[in-house]
Amino acid sequence: MGFPHSQMLSGWAVGTPGPIGTGPLVRRHRQVSAPAPDELLLRVEACGVCRTDLHLAEGDLTPHRPSTIPGHEIVGRVAAAGEATDVFRVGDRVGGAWLRRTCGSCRYCRSGRENLCPRSTYTGWDADGGFADLVLVPEAFAYRLPESQDAALLAPLLCAGIIGYRSLRRSALPKGGRLGIYGFGASAHLAAQVALADGATVHVMTRSAQARELALSLGVSSVGGAYDSPPEPLDSAILFAPVGDLVPVALEGLDRSGTLAIAGIHLSDIPALNYQRHLFQERNLRSVTSNTREDGRDFLELAERIGIQVTVSRYPLDRADQALADLAADRVNGAAVLTPDWQEAGPQPLRHSRAGDA
Repeated sequence: MGFPHSQMLSGWAVGTPGPIGTGPLVRRHRQVSAPAPDELLLRVEACGVCRTDLHLAEGDLTPHRPSTIPGHEIVGRVAAAGEATDVFRVGDRVGGAWLRRTCGSCRYCRSGRENLCPRSTYTGWDADGGFADLVLVPEAFAYRLPESQDAALLAPLLCAGIIGYRSLRRSALPKGGRLGIYGFGASAHLAAQVALADGATVHVMTRSAQARELALSLGVSSVGGAYDSPPEPLDSAILFAPVGDLVPVALEGLDRSGTLAIAGIHLSDIPALNYQRHLFQERNLRSVTSNTREDGRDFLELAERIGIQVTVSRYPLDRADQALADLAADRVNGAAVLTPDWQEAGPQPLRHSRAGDA
């Protein structure tokens, strides 16, 4: 499949990392390289805005290369493909996600733990991502997506959904168990639905009144403030908020042998823990590091099967900086999504739209 000549992309790159109010995102126009033999060139239909993108822009995560375009919840159509690709064809709808490549040969890759590969690379960190109208993705790490569904509703599934699913698995929630969720943004509102579909009782603790309203509308049993105690001891908990002060709070909410999973790639410092109050009685504390492709395939199949509902606020590509600012200020309900062809001015909330609907 031939490469179109003189392809230029338009997008947003991280210039000088810093607080979002300092304008770390800058517009960039650059030549697109021809796809490598194993790569796909996608014309972006939608790209979700992840808190990891905010961490990169603000410098919480050290840039791996200068002037990188963030964005790793990518829905696009194949515009061109490398000579060795054999799964996708021009025009196919494809998803690009955070995990970009792994070595495939280390002991982690060989044992089904490719998310721990020491030589792994990431979309929007090690290579340009989806805050643009064109992006290159390796075919082996791309996902086939439904052709008829709204691209904006599919985009958050590719990181918020997948990492929320892995976090839920890491929390060791028993069948019909009691789950606490701390922070209720893009990832949490999807993970909660997976837990509810499996018969769990879900309690949400978050500082956002808008997020508490969303949680209740999805069917959780209770909502409270971020530092409130849950109404009953928890079998499992997931910390989605990047706030280390909440780790001891969440640990105290666990029942004996309960597990807390920390979902974020970045967390502020954790205060000193008291062994008796926070860890004794075999309470468990786990981190979550990226995801495997198997996680992605399993979650996308599950999301379609249970009819997961995705709440998004749409932004045109030329307001990517505003999307990050709103995310930093907790003004986004559900997930923020950039749509290059979106013509409306400002974010447009889309409440409780099913990912399976066209």
